Order: sequence, then structure tokens, then C-alpha cells
Amino acid sequence: MSSALWIAVLASAVGTLLLRLLPMLWMRRRLKRLDHDDGLEAMPQWLGILGPLMIAALLGTSLVPKTLDGISWLATVIGVLATLAVWWRTRTLGWPVAAGVAAFGAVVVLASWML
Repeated sequence: MSSALWIAVLASAVGTLLLRLLPMLWMRRRLKRLDHDDGLEAMPQWLGILGPLMIAALLGTSLVPKTLDGISWLATVIGVLATLAVWWRTRTLGWPVAAGVAAFGAVVVLASWML
């Protein structure tokens, strides 16, 4: 592998570490400063809102195809419908995602074979 690839891998590893380490250190310091036994009161209000906002952002970017052609839109719609159908049946998180990805992939592969 080239040195540029190793630098990119190292930068990704350090970035991933910092994304996990810095919030933990920040919250530990905050809990010590507030001197609470239970950490729920010490949690900032925005932290409880952050998770749903990030999920909504991921959903929004996932619903717009990379290429704006008919096949991509069709694959996206079928993937979303498969995800919703499996979720409606199972009420879990893993199986609906797997079904949506599989449906999306199947439409893209079948469309590439037909064209």
C-alpha cells in the first residue's frame, strides 16, 4: 500500500478514537465538577436531542440517491418500502435494515443486467 493510504488509515483511526474519547473525558470531568452521584441530572439537555437529530440526518441523506436517474430512485423507493414492510412485521432494527439494503441491491443488480 502507498504511504498516502497508510496516512489516511491512521488519520481515520485517530479521528475515530477522538470521537469516542473526548466526549467521555468531557463528561467525566463534568460529573466530577458537579459532584453528583447520579449522572442523569448532570447530562446537558442538548445531549438527549443529539441522537435523534443524527438519525434524522442520516435518514435524510440516505433517501437521496447518489445519481439522480430513474434506476436509483426506483431502487431507493423499493429499499425504503422493503425496510418499512419488514419493520412493520418484526418491529426490530436489524432485519429491516438488512431487507432494505438487499432490496436496493437487488434492484440495482437487476437493472444493470437488463440494460
